[in-house]
Amino acid sequence: MSVLNSQITQLGGVAVGHWTDESSLTGCTAVLLPPGAVASREVRGGAPATRDLDALALDKAVTSVDAVLLTGGSAFGLASADGVMRFLEEQGRGVSTPGGLVPIVPTMALFDLAVGNSSVRPTAENGYQAASSATGPSFAVGQIGAGVGAFTSHWRGEGHRKPGGIRYAETVLGDLVVGALCAVNAYGDVDRGNTAVSLDSVADLKPPFTYTSDRVHTTIGVVISNARLDKTACFVVAQGAHDGLSRALTPPHTRYDGDGFVAVATGEIEADVDTVRLMALDAVCRAIRSAPEQ
Repeated sequence: MSVLNSQITQLGGVAVGHWTDESSLTGCTAVLLPPGAVASREVRGGAPATRDLDALALDKAVTSVDAVLLTGGSAFGLASADGVMRFLEEQGRGVSTPGGLVPIVPTMALFDLAVGNSSVRPTAENGYQAASSATGPSFAVGQIGAGVGAFTSHWRGEGHRKPGGIRYAETVLGDLVVGALCAVNAYGDVDRGNTAVSLDSVADLKPPFTYTSDRVHTTIGVVISNARLDKTACFVVAQGAHDGLSRALTPPHTRYDGDGFVAVATGEIEADVDTVRLMALDAVCRAIRSAPEQ
């Protein structure tokens, strides 16, 4: 298991918390957001496991989100969002309805069932633990939380996988900040800028190599900016996050990945959407490339 490091964010009001089961290699990571945060999403992988991402579509009524949850456990792990919602409800967060507050917690899961104890999956109680432990501006990264059972280079076989995990990077331009938190569990390799084309990587694989449909992959993440953006602009930024993933992983977005990003804007700084999109591309690319080489 890789050594955990402390990461510091310049994004005010953002807190990150983890629940980790090291023996079973699964966990979840809660990203708590300041009130009024706007978000949208983009999913490009062929095997997603998500919850409440449809609420972030441009034609849906939701205008703000309270947290984003990244979790292991595949679709089973989506249940951990119940605990994050309970924690936020206790904090007085959520959409006001005739029946009380309903926190909005878009959730994405990765597949880690095959690397540890497949009978252990993040639960509602575990989601609550992750949310209640959230801290900022410093938080842990590495093989922790949703990334404890996350690896890269799955396509090379079990003996050739490398640590993935929770990775973070920020891009700063004046007062404008864009941060990318990724749970890196990729089918392919981390591309550090020295891969000419994807076919080179395929040619380097040792036989008998075949594309597999075991669905044990997925890189998911959240990109947060302090920009003042609407939902449509956040969608554009989420597209930029995938551009960064495409630069940092070879191959990206396979049919066996559930790659997805939520893009969040906290609304403090006026900014051009194309600038924020480019910064998101850079932050995601650097976050993924910060995964260990061995």
